[in-house]
Formats: sequence, structure tokens, C-alpha cells
Amino acid sequence: GLDDLIEAILLQAEVMDLKANPDRTADGVVIEAKLDRGRGAVSTVLVKRGTLKRGDIVVAGSNFGRVRALLNERDEQVDSAGPSVPVEILGLDGTPSPGEAFAVVENEARARELTEYRIRVKREKTGSPVAAGSSLADMMAKLQDKKVSELPLVIKADVQGSAEAIVGSLDKLATDEVRARIILSGAGAISESDVLLAKGAGAPILGFNVRASTQARQLAEREGVEIRYYSIIYDLLDDIKGVLSGMLAPEQRETFLGNARVLQVFDITKVGKVAGCRITEGVVRRGARVRIVRNDIVVLELGVLQTLKRFKDDVAEVTSGMECGMAFQGFQDIQEGDTIECFTLEEVKRSL
Repeated sequence: GLDDLIEAILLQAEVMDLKANPDRTADGVVIEAKLDRGRGAVSTVLVKRGTLKRGDIVVAGSNFGRVRALLNERDEQVDSAGPSVPVEILGLDGTPSPGEAFAVVENEARARELTEYRIRVKREKTGSPVAAGSSLADMMAKLQDKKVSELPLVIKADVQGSAEAIVGSLDKLATDEVRARIILSGAGAISESDVLLAKGAGAPILGFNVRASTQARQLAEREGVEIRYYSIIYDLLDDIKGVLSGMLAPEQRETFLGNARVLQVFDITKVGKVAGCRITEGVVRRGARVRIVRNDIVVLELGVLQTLKRFKDDVAEVTSGMECGMAFQGFQDIQEGDTIECFTLEEVKRSL
């Protein structure tokens, strides 16, 4: 149905008398951008108005450059591209994001002024007051303190489509408790500005099929910013999934041991109150967690069974039907008739 669609669009354009001026300076939109090993930054653009010529100075997003070559869909060099013509352009200093507008400007000074302003605005929007500490190990140390529920990341890839796929996959890992926060994602080599941005946000840099420049690598070493390289997207996602799983608070799993009933309470000098108990179910163990219930109301939720005696001897555990003496860490308000539930608590790591 593609031919029918094109025919309908052309008919509508004719009926609505839609025309573009080919004689003005060109502007349009970036469709795709990638980093080519032999040619550098290559951007596919669609001219909307005007005519784009070889030698024009182009600003696209926060990137600019002089057009060194124009290539059509057959990979042939052309001198110009008019309205509605898609072309690849070579000569930009980086890879703009798909959907960014591009425009021809009068000189390099104007181009540099525009891009510096856009970079500054983007940095202000994405900058974060998170303290420095830019390796995954540092992030994990912070997460243990339960202070961080977001994992800031800087992502650079060889093609903008790869960066978008990685960001989309990371978004799917997000839960109500944890998520990855993308400080910057884009195509191109890892630059010094990427390192400075990662440093300010306390984020590691993930490179997918790209490498850091020598200057960027040296700056990262000086500033303590971790750079991780990947060539397989699943390896990258597995690593980040592991870090996000570590951000989840562990689940407390309770295992029932036994119940006891307080028959009598003794007040012993230098020891405090000791409960004389009979084990009614299961076993009780020294060092286990206890919950004390009085008239169906919990009076001690997470106590510790500090002392367990059988007659005058310290014992590790007492089984059902036997009598024993118990003392609890930091708790003296024990009364006759209380029920003591004995259990163990185990922390179980959660994963996404």
C-alpha cells in the first residue's frame, strides 16, 4: 500500500498547494546519526525548506560543522539537496539525536554560539546534586545506606538507534522502588564533556561499541569516573539489572520455631527478670528472635532470647513439653501468662 500512500500524499499536496521555497537557506530534520569508523560522524537528514549545499555550515541540535560531502540514497555524492530530499551529510563534530532540527547558519562563530548555548541548557536540565562517586562500586556503597533509589548513567553508543534501544530496555527494568536515570544518551565516542557530566552527576559511563578518546580516558582516571565498555547489549543490561537488584531492600523471611508460655516470673539480682516457661510447641533456641504476646496484643515485636537455662545450666535449645528459664535482651516487662513466640529472621535478596 506504499504506492497508494504516496499517491494520496501527492494529491493532497497538490490540492492544498503545498510548496517549499528552494532558494532560501536550508533547514530540516535529522532522521538518524551514527559514528562510522572510516568517515566519522554521519547524519541522515531530510531537507524541509531551502537547498542544502556542500560547504554550508550546519547546526543540528548541539552539534555543528561544515558539510564536507552530501550522499544520496545510492551512496553517490551530490552537490546539493532540495526540499523533501533525504541525504547523508559528513562534517559535523558529533552525532545529533534523531528528530533534532538542523539549519544552515551564516558562519562558524554563530554556529559555535548556538551549540554552546544548547549544551549549557542541556547540562543545567540534566545536572544533578548527587555527590561524586562515579563507579558502580561507589554506587552500591551508597545504596546500602538506603539513600539512593535512582541509578544515574551516561550512555554512549556507535549508533543513535542502539542508544535508544538501551535506554528503552533500561526503562523496562524500572520498578516503584528503583530505576535507572539516564543523564545523557547519544551516539559518538566518549568525550571529555561526557566525563565532566558524569562526574557532576556521580554516574558511570557505559560505552556500547565506542571507546573514549585519549584525553577523555585520562580525565576519567583523574576524576574517578568509571567507564565500562560493551559490545553485546545483553551484557550491559545484565550488569545494570544486577546493580538495580542490589538497590532493592532485602525481604525479611520469618521461620517459626516454637511457642512457650510464662508460668512464673523471678526477679534475680544482677540479672533482672527471668521468665519460668513451659514449651508448648516446637523448640526455642538461644539467640533466636522472640515476639511476646499478652492478651492477644504484641508487647515486644522483635526481641532477642538472650539467656536460656534448663535448671541451672545454660542450654542452646529446649524442646516441646520441657520447662526452662528465659531472659530477653533489653526487655524486663515480662508477666505471668505471656505467650512467647520464637522464630528466626532471614534476609533474602530480591531481584528484578
